Amino acid sequence: MKKAKYLLLTFLIAGAVAAWFELSRGFSARVRPNPVEAFVARRLRRIAIPRAARNAVNPVVASPEVLKEAMAHFADHCALCHANDGSSKTGIGQGLYPNPPDMRLAATQEMSDGELYYIIHNGVRFTGMPAFGDPGLSDKDEDSWKLVHFIRHLPKITPEEVGQMKALNPKSPQELEEEEQIRRFLQGEDVPPADESHKHHH
Repeated sequence: MKKAKYLLLTFLIAGAVAAWFELSRGFSARVRPNPVEAFVARRLRRIAIPRAARNAVNPVVASPEVLKEAMAHFADHCALCHANDGSSKTGIGQGLYPNPPDMRLAATQEMSDGELYYIIHNGVRFTGMPAFGDPGLSDKDEDSWKLVHFIRHLPKITPEEVGQMKALNPKSPQELEEEEQIRRFLQGEDVPPADESHKHHH
């Protein structure tokens, strides 16, 4: 009961602070959260994660194979917002409000494995972080637990690993079309379109 009252009071204070700042600054997603907003958001996130989830132990044993699988999963599902190196320096990531965190830094690395898993599996309401886990799996989503191992690896990720991940990132429709044109040309099915920059003007 005491915890419920504390949670309600925190939400009310956070709501009042957020409303005041939003009314004074507008609703632009370009404005970075100020220190007060960031502190309140982190506090609310921690309170919202059940104690049992925070204390959960990663059931997946770390290994090179697990790290490789998680790296591929991260490149395909997470890097669009978080970048391959976890810096979140991407066009989409920087356009979100709040911006995704740099996961190499202490604010993320000091979270427990259970907290990281809970966020990956359930998402974070009112942010761009979706829920990736199957709701029926609860705390048994191995893919999300593997991603926790990869997040722990981010502070020491190598340029070579980042390069490998680039090949695993989702491709845009334009990139896919260019690859298809090259494939058809190499197999003699088609001739690539003329490069407009090489045309002569008379």
